[in-house]
Amino acid sequence: MKTEVSMCTVTGIRETEAAIEFVKQRFSRLLARKLNLMRVSAPLCVFDDTGINDDLNGVEKPVSFYLKGIPERRVSVVQSLAKWKRVRLMEMDIEPGAGIYTEMRALRPDEDLDPIHSVFVDQWDWELRITREQRTIPYLKSVVKLIYKALTETEEELYAYYSSFSPVLPSRIKFLYSDDLVAMYPGSSPKEREYEITKKWGAVFIIGIGNKLSDGLPHDGRAPDYDDWTTETDSGHFGLNGDLIIWNPVLESAFEISSMGIRVDRDALIRQLDICDCNHRKELLFHKMLLEGKLPLSIGGGIGQSRVCMFLLRKSHIGEVQPGLWPHSAIQTSRKIGTVLL
Repeated sequence: MKTEVSMCTVTGIRETEAAIEFVKQRFSRLLARKLNLMRVSAPLCVFDDTGINDDLNGVEKPVSFYLKGIPERRVSVVQSLAKWKRVRLMEMDIEPGAGIYTEMRALRPDEDLDPIHSVFVDQWDWELRITREQRTIPYLKSVVKLIYKALTETEEELYAYYSSFSPVLPSRIKFLYSDDLVAMYPGSSPKEREYEITKKWGAVFIIGIGNKLSDGLPHDGRAPDYDDWTTETDSGHFGLNGDLIIWNPVLESAFEISSMGIRVDRDALIRQLDICDCNHRKELLFHKMLLEGKLPLSIGGGIGQSRVCMFLLRKSHIGEVQPGLWPHSAIQTSRKIGTVLL
């Protein structure tokens, strides 16, 4: 996809902070309206023994510590809120067709620091209660389209305000299955497939992240206890989840802004815990509630706040839209090319 790009004229720190606020306010408002979400407060830390914190790909280590007043229980800074939000839907007795969103703040110390990854993670975390009949690919696609529409409308509002810019997102998002990409680009790595397909279409949603594909490997890793990546669909594919990826014309690369999916039901949880050799988790609070049928069915995900701001404001480094911690060499390199890290 060939796109002419107007480079960002919002360069000073004050101007950039104002533009960040513009984007965050507009997008969160549109997201809440389109998905029927109410804003809620979120925790920074959770108890380890509940099973509520996320394991992401299963190798990341959360920031953990003991509280002075509760020395017998270890707590960890959240890595995401996928499971916490489902519990909150239950506690708030949210009806099907409605949901919640929050501004999640997390620390991921195992992250490889680079222009698009930081130790600090900020997301719009959202969760929508659904019915059994809505656990389908068509429903997943309908929600993705609403989220993408919120993104394109935010871009339109931003560039109506900053007239020196022009929108670059395509009007529609392309849906593809991860196992189809293996056939389309044989011998390529998942990241290479993402690069080629996103460059071609501009905005794609890759369905089915976590299950092994025809080459014997998953497109990417997923924890076993939030997204459903093993349910077989009518089309013979597997998985009710996916990644929303757009083409970033500044970086000239595929640029993931959201990971989301229909959450596991009882059967999918049992299946995925067994595949990942994690059956011991069945004794944790979250997993017990799910296995006992106490948690509502839902769809949810996280949308990177800094990723969205970075893309829409045409920034080349995530440190331009969020305060972070960077190696001295990265700071020096940024200064040489005139990039201002917050």
